[in-house]
Amino acid sequence: MSSPLSLNPTLEKLPVYQPGRPIEEVARELGLPAADFIKLASNENPLGPSPAALAAMQKVLANLHLYPDGNAFYLKQKLAAKLGVTPGNLILGNGSNEIIEFAGHAMMSPGAEVVVSQYCFAVYPIVTHLFGAKLVTVPAKNFAHDLPAMLAAVTPRTKVLFVANPNNPTGTLASREEILRLVDEVPSHVLLVMDEAYLEFLDEPVDLLPLLRSGQKPNLLLMRTFSKIFGLAGLRLGYGIASPDLIAALEKVRQPFNINALAQAAALAALDDTEHLRRTRENNTAGLRFFENEFRALKLEFVPSAANFILVRVGDGQRVFNELQKLGVITRPMASYQLPEWLRISIGTPKENERCLAGLRKVLAL
Repeated sequence: MSSPLSLNPTLEKLPVYQPGRPIEEVARELGLPAADFIKLASNENPLGPSPAALAAMQKVLANLHLYPDGNAFYLKQKLAAKLGVTPGNLILGNGSNEIIEFAGHAMMSPGAEVVVSQYCFAVYPIVTHLFGAKLVTVPAKNFAHDLPAMLAAVTPRTKVLFVANPNNPTGTLASREEILRLVDEVPSHVLLVMDEAYLEFLDEPVDLLPLLRSGQKPNLLLMRTFSKIFGLAGLRLGYGIASPDLIAALEKVRQPFNINALAQAAALAALDDTEHLRRTRENNTAGLRFFENEFRALKLEFVPSAANFILVRVGDGQRVFNELQKLGVITRPMASYQLPEWLRISIGTPKENERCLAGLRKVLAL
């Protein structure tokens, strides 16, 4: 039966985000114990959350009848001190996805153009369509952003340009020279959103914070997250860094109390847990090296990654994904990213990586 409601026509063709499948859902579907599965689908931290974050959340539980600090004062203070910016340079979101939506509220409308790269993070097109803006997709170059071509795609109607570096889902990394040229040459009427969700996995990331500290780039918005290296994906906490004027505009569309008390407490503690971050980086570096070496030996094409996942060509991606699930290994098929022959595999623990590779060998008969 069709709905009698007159729904927003934008919804009819709005893409739907397909997340990595939860262990519990796959276990129910296949009738197997959840304990039999490993999940290498959503770029999560295989070492779990920071122990310090877990302890901090325990202390908050008795006060969950109270609303959280709607402005997250202490978390913003600590983040600002860590980054060398002011609290006025920061906005917190329910994951980085909410920061993307803030940018949509502030910048996008029918007739506006939004420039993205082919194989970009799926939420950029979703938010663009949600606000009725026009998506301009620039072909990728070797699975990576073609930044000069993206600059050339900017017109007087362009409002936002999204770049993830490293990029999800390909793991590619733009060079320092390319990024600095992009930041320097993007027109002042365009909001340049640099998605730095995987920045902490890099040994020598491009540091764009000085441009915000100095006030040189009022059209620059950096996005970061606690979901990846910090291991707090289940709490949904991301943040944006920009000029105080832009942050003030974004604050107008932020929902009250969008960051819950547990997330604030966990993030405060996680910021100080440098040992957890070190162990995570080391595990990730070793895991990437493991998969790259094994894929070369098996003659499987892959995209060298700078993030905490790797993209590998397996033929029929959906079939391999389905067969791996039956073996208790959950990965991410890439057909929704126009890459039907590829799987994205998150880096796990050494034991999980070995199990995933054994599953691939079996499914592909290698």
